[in-house]
Parts: sequence; structure tokens; C-alpha cells
Amino acid sequence: MKQSKKKADQTPLPEQDVMGSENDFAPGGGDSVARGADTSFDQQGSTAAADGSGAAGAASEGTTVSRADSDLASERERYLRLAAEYDNYRKRSARERSDAGTVAQADLVRLLIEALDDVARFAHVDPATTDATTIVQGVDMVERKLLKALGGAGLEIVNPVGETFDPALHEAVATEPTTAKEDDHVVSRVYQPGYVFKSLLLRPARVVVKQWNG
Repeated sequence: MKQSKKKADQTPLPEQDVMGSENDFAPGGGDSVARGADTSFDQQGSTAAADGSGAAGAASEGTTVSRADSDLASERERYLRLAAEYDNYRKRSARERSDAGTVAQADLVRLLIEALDDVARFAHVDPATTDATTIVQGVDMVERKLLKALGGAGLEIVNPVGETFDPALHEAVATEPTTAKEDDHVVSRVYQPGYVFKSLLLRPARVVVKQWNG
């Protein structure tokens, strides 16, 4: 009995148990391994592609930033150039206006030189040997010469005796009554004439105005 039991214990296992399951070596099992390998390769390829795309995006972004910096520097240089040109233009215009004013004043003074010469001659005459009539005639000559020169430059005299009062050109310093209605607001006398230079009022005429109280 003991020997029979021992032999029974030494009985070999069935072949399929020793060799393992046939499914382990079946074609389907090999495809699973291949599919696993393909999946791993695809994941690595996708990762590499993603890394390449990210690098390209970073390079593109860097190019865009560099171009923006270049455009900003160019616009800043253009702005500084325009600002310098405008400043030069402003200074040149101010200088030209000043020069034009100086030239205009010089032209006016040039017109008065002869009248100034006449004033100098009559201002230094000997009163012991010159009569009053000569002095008056000399001053009248100087006045006419001055008015001619200034009139040629654009000066007009406002002497509105007998004209209707105009507040834009006249200044009423007094009034006097009148018995005629048609003389109401008419200038009767001029204390000081007014002056207009090229449509610019230099001084209003100071006048006395008639007033009808009817």
C-alpha cells in the first residue's frame, strides 16, 4: 500500500498543464503584443510631434516680438526726426517774422528821414535872425512832408467835421444842443483827429457831437 501511494504521487501532470495554455501562443495573443508596441510608438511619435510644434510656436512668437521691437524703434526714430524738423521750422518761422517786421519798420523810417532832416534844420535856427513867419512856414512844410510819407505807407487821418457820429471811429468828449433835427448826432468840432493805419484804428477822433432834444 505504501508503495502504491508513492507511485501515485510520482504520476506526471497532464501535458497541457506542463506546457501551459495554448492561448499564450495563439496568433491572437501575438497581435495583442504588437498592438501594444504600436500604441507605445504612436504615443512617442505624438509626443515628439507636440514638442516640435511647441518649438515652432515659440520660434514664431520670438520672431513676432523681434519684429514688433524693430517696428517700435523705427517709429520712435521717425517721431524724433519729425519733432526735430518741426522745431527747426518753428524757429525759422519766428526768425522770418522778426526779420519781416524789422524790414517793414526800416521802410517806414526810411520814408521819414527827409522830414527829420527838415525838423533838425528848423530846430536849430537862430531866433534872433529868423522871423516867426519863416518858422511857421518851415513847420508847415515838415508837416505836409510827414503826412505825405505816412500816407504813402497807409496812414489815414480821421477828421469827421460835419459827418454823422460813428462810435467805431469817433470818441465823443462833449455834446452841444442843436435846434435842427437833421443835425442830431452830427460832429460839430474835432478836438483831436484820429488815425487809421491800413484799416487798423490807431486812435479815434475826439469830437463834439450835436444833440437835438426836440
